[in-house]
Amino acid sequence: MNNAVTDIYDALYARYGDLRWWPARTPYEVITGAVLTQNTAWGNVEKAISNFNGRLSPGFVLEEPDAELIEIIKPAGFYRQKAACLKALTKWFGGYGFDVQAVRGAPPGGIRAELLAIKGVGRETADSIMLYAFGFCTFVVDAYTTRLCRRYPVDAGKGYEAVKSFFEQRLPRDAGIYNRYHALIVVNGKTHCRKKPACGGCPLAAACGRNGV
Repeated sequence: MNNAVTDIYDALYARYGDLRWWPARTPYEVITGAVLTQNTAWGNVEKAISNFNGRLSPGFVLEEPDAELIEIIKPAGFYRQKAACLKALTKWFGGYGFDVQAVRGAPPGGIRAELLAIKGVGRETADSIMLYAFGFCTFVVDAYTTRLCRRYPVDAGKGYEAVKSFFEQRLPRDAGIYNRYHALIVVNGKTHCRKKPACGGCPLAAACGRNGV
């Protein structure tokens, strides 16, 4: 299937290869990271996860008093809201017996609706959890994605759901591809397609229209 979406993927993959995201040891660590990374740099998330001292687990989070959990995740910022969100997500996961396969066996639309009903879980967070923790075919849209679409340009529409649908309609239904694509967009966004772009050496430079640059 030849289209701008796959052309971008091919160019980015040729440059960066398989980045093997999400950087986590367990699906529950992905869930935790997806909450903690909201409105902060990943380095702060790593500091917060390190503060668990190897104790990060659903049982620990549920049993840890709110004040202590807040202190653990404080490096990630917005710690009160994130602590409450993490506890709520953990209770949700507990409804499936903390069983990844039980979640994966449920209808994706239902899982997404359940996640979005949790205070503090937006669409990007929900889709990140679904894709990276549970392997659902759901495309993650973030600021790097919308910036790429605007500059390349790719007429993906406006709003999260429109952009998500645009990519999903033009890619194979493959969670591995969705995983790699999101990672590639983020890495290229940090390296080249920044707020102040560094177009020199960008793997998309030959075809990018640099709209608005």
